Amino acid sequence: MPEKDVAKGGASLKLRFSNTVLAYGDLRPNLPVLSHDNSRLLPESFTGTMLTSTEIEGLEFNAGTFHAQSRKSDEGRDSGGLKGIDVIGASYKFNDALSGAFYASDVEDVLKRQYLNVNYVLPIASNSLTFDFNGYRTKQDADFQPGKSRIWSLASTYATGPHAFTLAYQRNNGNVDYNYGFYQSEGWVGDGGGSIWLANSYWSDFNAADEQSWQVAYAVDFSQYGIPGLSYRIAYVRGHDIDVGTTTDGKEHELFNQLSYKVQSGPAKDLNVRLRASTLRVSDNARAYNTSGNEVRIFLDYPFSVF
Repeated sequence: MPEKDVAKGGASLKLRFSNTVLAYGDLRPNLPVLSHDNSRLLPESFTGTMLTSTEIEGLEFNAGTFHAQSRKSDEGRDSGGLKGIDVIGASYKFNDALSGAFYASDVEDVLKRQYLNVNYVLPIASNSLTFDFNGYRTKQDADFQPGKSRIWSLASTYATGPHAFTLAYQRNNGNVDYNYGFYQSEGWVGDGGGSIWLANSYWSDFNAADEQSWQVAYAVDFSQYGIPGLSYRIAYVRGHDIDVGTTTDGKEHELFNQLSYKVQSGPAKDLNVRLRASTLRVSDNARAYNTSGNEVRIFLDYPFSVF
């Protein structure tokens, strides 16, 4: 049962030398293999040590080890059942057009995972065409749930003025779902509810075993229409070939909408408001993987400095 009253706090110590920061304590990592989820009132956090270095221009190096997780549905400091997770990796910007990243993680007694990203921007006159590849290779431990997952996505986005049009394809070549995070119970993966940096991840992640999915999306930035800070995105994703054991022909599709506004000035500067609505439909033969539903959420983010 969810707690009626939940509150939690945390602290961390940070030491800086040149462009390198060593942090220990209650942290909120934002890495492709360990990413906290802030989609609830109380965000996830992890207890451990993280090293972040940007000594070399264009290169960011990260390494960390964590021994406890505070789930977003619980106030306990070790509420996720995480025994330990080690992460290491880096992102590098080769030039204005090409960038990439590689990360790896080892979740104790659960899984080992590697992540690869390649991003290329092709200028076309005053417009641009961006290709973004993201991929994960996961091997799950036998005592957790034996299996392998190799899931990847390739998105192409054509941007012209305030408009952006996206076409993406995603595929899970594996005999298990891409498992990650899961805040609702102990003893699951424990690497954070945001650890899925793939193109077709919205309300559904389209990450079932053997699933293929396509996405079409449109986004507009209203700054050029005299409303700086306001943006809108709509996306439609359709998945098929879902394998749930009893069938290999499961299907799902989602219509996603999000209107965002970031306050540009005044006392509420940097306040970010997001209104999100999604409609998800899943075929009856794939209910073991996912369920249909309608969702409306409002997000309010207001960063401020205490000191």
